[in-house]
Amino acid sequence: MADKQVISQVEIYKLRIPLIEPFITSLAYETHVENVVVVIRTENGITGFGECSPYMPVNGESIDTCFIVGQYFARLVKGQNALDLEDRLSGMDRLIYGNTSIKSAYDIALHDIIGQHREVPLYKLYGGKNNKELVTDYTVSLDKAEKMAADARKIKNAGYPSIKVKLGESPKKDVERIRMIREAVGYDIPVRIDANQGWSVKEAIKTLNALAEYDVEHCEEPIAKWNFMQLKKVKKKSPIPIMADESCGDAHDAERLLKLKACDMFNIKVGKAGGVFNAYEIVKLGDKAKMHMQVGAFLESRLGMTASAHLALCSDHIVHCDFDTPLMFSEDIVTGGLTYHENGVMKVPDVPGLGASIEQSQLDKLEKVVI
Repeated sequence: MADKQVISQVEIYKLRIPLIEPFITSLAYETHVENVVVVIRTENGITGFGECSPYMPVNGESIDTCFIVGQYFARLVKGQNALDLEDRLSGMDRLIYGNTSIKSAYDIALHDIIGQHREVPLYKLYGGKNNKELVTDYTVSLDKAEKMAADARKIKNAGYPSIKVKLGESPKKDVERIRMIREAVGYDIPVRIDANQGWSVKEAIKTLNALAEYDVEHCEEPIAKWNFMQLKKVKKKSPIPIMADESCGDAHDAERLLKLKACDMFNIKVGKAGGVFNAYEIVKLGDKAKMHMQVGAFLESRLGMTASAHLALCSDHIVHCDFDTPLMFSEDIVTGGLTYHENGVMKVPDVPGLGASIEQSQLDKLEKVVI
């Protein structure tokens, strides 16, 4: 096999798919998925697939910014060796600051090529093993308490092992939401909460203490991500473990949070970190600290979510997966990839590379640019 995989062509596609129901958080109200798919082809006939789900309130990107910045990256990597991963990624970082979402789509596609070239699944590139059961929670969107309680009951009845609840609107309403959810589902199923930065420091401490009686497993990002210096105070005064999400974008953030002793856990997202390579740098820090971690996601299809699942196989300290969003799509156009089974169980394909793709007939329906 050739020592090089020279990039001959890059295709960038806009993927828009309606959601079955609106996805509502304290940050946004979404009715459609607006993702970008990147396809990288090499002179030796290997094709790598990547996807990102830009989320304007978190990473400051949209489907349109990713589509444009993705074209800068296409011109940058064309003619270059896809196997030189760190060179390709550092080149994108030098070209433009931030833009972690579209960078993650390129990172996934490059990993797909490297895995296929080496004839190993993506997780093996990081010493991972497909030897643990991955299960996903299912999320209750932010809404009226009665609707959220009814949704939680449906999730429990569907067999999911845990329920994630979006909060962050107001302390009084949020406590009532969890009270009604516990009334609806009982106490034999874990309930996790995600405030998405919705509370002030004072509100977070008050709300987390008020929620203590409802046996909440952990709370994601209770306060504004810029206010991370106060996160330790919230953690210290909270009876509920604190998981850093928006405040933990990359390894620099993770290292800072560890030094501050600001959180109990990390929620790692490929699209937030800028790709699998950078996300794994956070995993290594969590491993060293013997910290439990979660791999989460934005609104990726099964294509992007498969990359997250490969990452989840790379550490025994990754104990939670938040991979439910592809189940919210009104249409699934992905071939291969992560599969969903009863009771939230998921399986990762043991084939070279990512193991997920989109048929050309489906891609041809999408708005695209070819470079």
